Amino acid sequence: MMVLGVLTTQVQAAADLDVNTPAVAAVKASMQSRHQLLAPYYQSGAVGLTADGFVAVKDAGLVPLSQRSALAALAKEENADRSRLYQGIAAANGHPEWEGEIQRTFAQRW
Repeated sequence: MMVLGVLTTQVQAAADLDVNTPAVAAVKASMQSRHQLLAPYYQSGAVGLTADGFVAVKDAGLVPLSQRSALAALAKEENADRSRLYQGIAAANGHPEWEGEIQRTFAQRW
């Protein structure tokens, strides 16, 4: 566990988490536009962040039945973009093997 903590600290210090390649910028734009749709669900407590840097439907009962499948699709799209974001930042830093550490760093930030 100590080695993992040291590695995480090294990756955080070495990685440019604000790198902005065209691929990363496209993912960020997609996430930003979706955030407006997810915001009411965050506010109600229906959707929340997970410890691993993704979103999850926490309480579907807070969402009208007619909206639940659309919310599930939004969460799935958001998680796919988050995965692409972590991959893209790692790749842009020239270290695709850092993806997991970058994901953990974002999970802590969010």
